[in-house]
Amino acid sequence: MIGKKILCILLILPFVFSCNKTSEDRSGIRIGFSAASDTFLLERWDRDIKIFMASAREHGAEVIFAKSPGNAMGQIPQIQYLLEQNIDVLVVIPEDMELLSGIIKKIIDKGIPVLSYDRPIMNIPITGYVSFDNKEVGRLLAGALISKVPRGKYLIINGSIRDNNSYEVNRGVHEILDPFFEKEEISLVEEIWLEEWSFDEATKKIGDVLARTQDIQAISAANDMIAEAAIRLLSERRLAGKVAVVGQDADLLSCQRVMEGTQLITVYKPIALLAERAALLAVAMARGELPEPEQYIDNNSGTGIPFYVETPIAVYNKDMDDTVIKDGFHSKDDVYRKINP
Repeated sequence: MIGKKILCILLILPFVFSCNKTSEDRSGIRIGFSAASDTFLLERWDRDIKIFMASAREHGAEVIFAKSPGNAMGQIPQIQYLLEQNIDVLVVIPEDMELLSGIIKKIIDKGIPVLSYDRPIMNIPITGYVSFDNKEVGRLLAGALISKVPRGKYLIINGSIRDNNSYEVNRGVHEILDPFFEKEEISLVEEIWLEEWSFDEATKKIGDVLARTQDIQAISAANDMIAEAAIRLLSERRLAGKVAVVGQDADLLSCQRVMEGTQLITVYKPIALLAERAALLAVAMARGELPEPEQYIDNNSGTGIPFYVETPIAVYNKDMDDTVIKDGFHSKDDVYRKINP
């Protein structure tokens, strides 16, 4: 009964962008793009999809975008649906890094290339992976905190345990902080992992820590949504701006907080570059071409996966105009709204 319900919702949700081609015209490339609706709880994703689709259209490709209901389990029948649409290549934002390996194997066995977008799919030899250098994101987060708080007590809040990028960011954070822990120049109050990229879960777990102690000088948040949860809780205790908080994604609220001084940095990831590159890669893969990657990664499949890497940028308040605003990611009026009422 549940399976039928999911399927019914699934058949309603996919949106087909024909790029001036009819369904009978198969002279062009057909790209299937899969994402779970839970992904869109984060501000950036709607922007990624729109840029990807625009770029794909410019290169003559048709995109069938399917957003599954709910979480990772809903993504499996959705990908099966895309497979039945005679696609030439599949692009996936995996909600769970391991759960999709079975259905992805079916895609690959049919000779259809698979590009994992932003988050890698594990345990299966996918065709390619395009993302930012997530370990560098962690280094930027931790480096900013150490510069601001060379001595003090730190709280580390990691992302979803189902997202491999969470582990990469965590490795980067620890690469910078661990030498300072070992020298006892800083100390770790607690390290939190989230089950999901969830504001409510982050609020609950950070709140539990703050209920035990407010003697914290620095907070490394795995993204801006988590940073927002931390800063709201700090504000309730009149500690916002007194505790150094960092996050990533350049969400509008976090950019405003960077300018206000309640968030030290946000790590900006120029998603236009990522989405446009992903569209080019998808078209190339559909044509049987595989551009040379910057590096290869191990996704536990026994095969090195081509990894196409974009570079993240640490944005302090002094950098906002030349990065986020210059790129048109947010407008100056929006970013400065709270400090220039």
